[in-house]
Amino acid sequence: MTQVVRSAKAFAPMLTLALSLAASSAVMAQVPTGAVIPRPAAVTPAPGVFALNEATVLITPRGDAEALRAATYFADLMRRTRGLSLTVREGEAAPGAVVFRRDLGAAADAYRLDVGPRGAVIAAGDFGGLLYGAISLWQLATTEAGQGAATIPAVAVADAPRFGWRGVMLDSARHYQSPEFIKGFIDWMALHKLNVFHWHLTDDQAWRLEIKRYPRLTEVGGWRVHAGAAAQKDIDPATGRPRLYGGIYTQDQVRDIVAYAAARNIVVVPEIDVPGHASAAIAAYPELGVTDVPGAAVPAVPADWGVYPTLFNVEEATLVFFENVMDEVVDLFPSEYVHIGGDEAVKDQWKASPRVQERMRELGLADEEKLQSWFVARLEKRLNDHGRRMIGWDEILEGGINPSASVMSWRGVEGAIEAARLGHDTVMSPAPVLYFDNRQSADDGAPGRGFTSTLRDVYSFDPTPDELTPEQARRVLGVQGNLFSEHMRTEDRVEYQAFPRISALAEMAWTPHARMDFADFRTRLEPQLVRYRSLGIDYATSGLTEVSATPPADGQRRYDHQMKLCSAALPLSLIDDAPLEGERPALLMDILNPCWIYQSADLSKGLRFEAAVGQVPFNFQIGADRDKIRLGTPRTPAGELEVRIGGCEGEPALILPLAEAAGNDGITTLSGQLPARAGRHDLCLKFTQKELDPMWGVDWVRVSDPAKREED
Repeated sequence: MTQVVRSAKAFAPMLTLALSLAASSAVMAQVPTGAVIPRPAAVTPAPGVFALNEATVLITPRGDAEALRAATYFADLMRRTRGLSLTVREGEAAPGAVVFRRDLGAAADAYRLDVGPRGAVIAAGDFGGLLYGAISLWQLATTEAGQGAATIPAVAVADAPRFGWRGVMLDSARHYQSPEFIKGFIDWMALHKLNVFHWHLTDDQAWRLEIKRYPRLTEVGGWRVHAGAAAQKDIDPATGRPRLYGGIYTQDQVRDIVAYAAARNIVVVPEIDVPGHASAAIAAYPELGVTDVPGAAVPAVPADWGVYPTLFNVEEATLVFFENVMDEVVDLFPSEYVHIGGDEAVKDQWKASPRVQERMRELGLADEEKLQSWFVARLEKRLNDHGRRMIGWDEILEGGINPSASVMSWRGVEGAIEAARLGHDTVMSPAPVLYFDNRQSADDGAPGRGFTSTLRDVYSFDPTPDELTPEQARRVLGVQGNLFSEHMRTEDRVEYQAFPRISALAEMAWTPHARMDFADFRTRLEPQLVRYRSLGIDYATSGLTEVSATPPADGQRRYDHQMKLCSAALPLSLIDDAPLEGERPALLMDILNPCWIYQSADLSKGLRFEAAVGQVPFNFQIGADRDKIRLGTPRTPAGELEVRIGGCEGEPALILPLAEAAGNDGITTLSGQLPARAGRHDLCLKFTQKELDPMWGVDWVRVSDPAKREED
């Protein structure tokens, strides 16, 4: 069984090496590192340069398949990014060559790279080290943009990762990504020396993984109808019903992806979420659900985001079902770990079910948290029987877990701290900083969660907080960034949200903490962006410059993200519901209080007011919080946009009917005249409407002198 991810104790040698290298000289921290990301543990410049050109031969030891694979990977990178065709052969070292060599004493994933005028040597004890040494050499060869031969300054690099779990989670349940995209994404992870691909395959909105024994999991669970009026009107002529959206991963496709990842030193950790996030599976097999609670049935795979009350029941047949599922999962994924979710399992259905309560008494369990722990423990035993380990989100701590279970902390760092104190291995993956569905800067108008997690925020996160003792800190297996895809409808959007923040994640996960330097990282990021372009990575530019929050002046469009939300209880940047294909605006709002402030408008002459508005489906499972949302009483059937001056109370200064906009699935521009008032004033924007679904949002606002014609 492949075990790329090992226990915390197994990482100690590489961590010790990295730290000792970093501390070996007070001058070392000032040594330039070229354009290598993540920053190496130790870099020593040497005299001379190495000319890498088409005459350069890559030499590997005879019969060493892993060295051959690493050399071939390097040759492919040079071909794709500089157009160089390099020869790879087995044999003895020769002048002018790049030599791959085994160093049996090296720690996992560690390497040495020595570049001189007569060639380069990459030495490592395992495939990971050989691959990462090759990637560092490639980065040195692509510090300057261009094609053809590269000149590399002579240098000695001694490097090892700080953590053994350097991961990214991709959510393929909320939105499906093609196998081709996933393989490309894995390739890009490898270029950052990341080594764990956490694959979120099941959730309320889809079950993507083919299970041979239970075919309806994908036949039914892999497909749904988009939320919103536009999707309801998109009728599939073959069925006469709204068109289904989705996709599945066959077992052959999964095996191909797992093998592709392994060839890049990446282990794929699957996630099968239990006992919550269960709607898609229950839509396929209703007997898995809580059947004796009114309203608990799941007639179709839902399209709402948020936290559903739907849970699996706790009958013996359901546990056997999931044991059978896990048997197929471990056959597909040779990873040491399998992720069982365990998060956001609202216990209302279990509490309301006479049968579940009876089952708790049969099992002698005190409460529903203990019941979840019992459920999880059954699956963990099945995994242990296969020689695997369980990991779950930090909620699995609440009812108690077995000592061998590991914890992934997402609700801040507290779950990881508690897990480490209790003697559990843990992975740091906290929201919001490592949730890449958050926006990348204050001026980022992309869809996603409304909080910001900047490049600097990601880079500055320390996976071993001061609250941990040295012994507890050794329980931190590593760190992971998460790409939950509710608001990433397309593969391009996944790339945009992931890059370049993945570069910051990679350096934070790899580089000794004493070597971290954001200004130096930002300098090395520029050639990294050139590599992104050469490899076709669609990265975001919005967070590359740390801009002030000064909004555009009056007379210019001021977009929703350039205004102030009246509150930030649950801010989201939401995609309008039409058109179904192509680009759509993102509407930023606090869905618990849809209200916007246009700050400091000069009303001394009276102003023309324009607002571009649109609708989004209210497809959010937020429980009782839905009842707390207050909407203004409409004067007309379609409702109105109300504009108030100086505050959100009192009578509106301008009322714009929504009748025209209500019949448009896209964006509609409304306009009117604001009264003159001395000085500058904030404008408060709110909507009135009869029903919460769909919800109105603002794309942009412009206030301008009515005597002037402003350009768009």
